Amino acid sequence: MNTNPEPDLDLVTEEIELPKPSLLAEVLLAIAGLLLTVFCTFVQVFATNPPWQWWEDGIYSNPLGTTYQVGAVLLTACLGGARAGAIAQLGYIMLGLAWLPIFAHGGGWDYWQQPTFGYLLGFIPGAWVCGWLAYRSQTKIETLALGCLVGLGVIHGAGIVYLGMMAVLKLGNPPILSLADLPQALLTFSLMALPGQIILVCLTAVLAYFLRRILFY
Repeated sequence: MNTNPEPDLDLVTEEIELPKPSLLAEVLLAIAGLLLTVFCTFVQVFATNPPWQWWEDGIYSNPLGTTYQVGAVLLTACLGGARAGAIAQLGYIMLGLAWLPIFAHGGGWDYWQQPTFGYLLGFIPGAWVCGWLAYRSQTKIETLALGCLVGLGVIHGAGIVYLGMMAVLKLGNPPILSLADLPQALLTFSLMALPGQIILVCLTAVLAYFLRRILFY
């Protein structure tokens, strides 16, 4: 006769609570992310020539057609989470619209006329999505890279939609962007910037992984 009690099939396993930053840490990381975004707006991304060419050609750098700004947006989200990442970028945009020259081409309320303003608006949902994905599981480079990649996609999606609206609605007097100029704008602001930004996504994921290990979450 088997006297062992049968296992309870209706037993609900307790969900493991993932470590995450405290409210104070979120606030501090949001402030740090805001300052980092401002600084990185004006720092270009460079890469050296392949190491096997160093002996014959020497070491020289090539610009990758982007700045570290997007990396700062995604890094803040990976470390601080969805709220900290979104709040940092909301503060960045509000300060830039308040005539502080912290955008790539200055600042002020009329900055909405810049074709790249849609990408800046995309920083807010992009950071939120990246931060949300970054804390859906235990800290892993793959998860962080996925969050950064999806966040980058959201940023470009917002920028492309904004460019399309400018062209279709003929915003500005005279119109800032015509339908004929739209393909070139998409090529310049999205396609040409993507290779460098994807490299930046990889670097950001690795850096975020080690920083989160140091911070124990």
